[in-house]
Amino acid sequence: MKNKLTALFERKKKGVLNIYCTAGFPKIDSLFEIMPALQNAGADIIEIGMPYSDPLADGPVIQHSNGIALENGMTISLLLEQLDKMKDLLNIPILLMGYFNPVLQYGIEEFCEDAAAAGAAGLILPDLPVAEYKKHYRKIFEKYALSFIPLITPETTEKRIRKADKIGSGFLYAVSSSATTGGKIDFSAKQAYFQRLTDLKLSNPILIGFGIKSRADFEEVSAYAAGGIIGSAFIKKLEDAVNIPVSISDFVGEVRGEI
Repeated sequence: MKNKLTALFERKKKGVLNIYCTAGFPKIDSLFEIMPALQNAGADIIEIGMPYSDPLADGPVIQHSNGIALENGMTISLLLEQLDKMKDLLNIPILLMGYFNPVLQYGIEEFCEDAAAAGAAGLILPDLPVAEYKKHYRKIFEKYALSFIPLITPETTEKRIRKADKIGSGFLYAVSSSATTGGKIDFSAKQAYFQRLTDLKLSNPILIGFGIKSRADFEEVSAYAAGGIIGSAFIKKLEDAVNIPVSISDFVGEVRGEI
């Protein structure tokens, strides 16, 4: 299966920057400004959070953005409508991140069909176990050329990591610590975990997320993986932004070490 995500990793092996934003935050239509600005600034992947009332894996910053997005009236249907309007403007992979229950309520095949039609390349569903995905939903994802991106943690056994690597596609999302997003992480203390993942020589590339806030953090994780995922730090930047495109250009430039 090939899509924009798998094509990206075929041509780029290091320094892949995935930026997370919450759909409907800070305003209901902010994606129309945020997504082209991220692409222009040099992000490799845009990960869009589908707002949910109980985002268990997320820390206070992303939880807060979810709450505002829901208050603004963001829904999965509206998000897909917005993406569909932008799909011809965006060349980089778009991922949808969220929780399984709203997707199930939408209808899993209908959701996959609509997400793919709107330009999505893959899904991150932290509460969908790999075994359940394989048993019930893998054929549907593959039908619509959508990557399923599993999460692994420092506590995940080698057996489970290899199973996730075999069943998942696109990349493996390596959580830097067993905590929620946005926390303070000492990445130097995680080197043994990152090295263990490197030594497994997995089929899928690895992106490391949770707690990445700066150029130093991004370079640290990129030494062990294909790149990193930034969420909470970017959400904070958006919340404080007066001019969103300028703020995004500055943020990505700082992470890339270009400014």
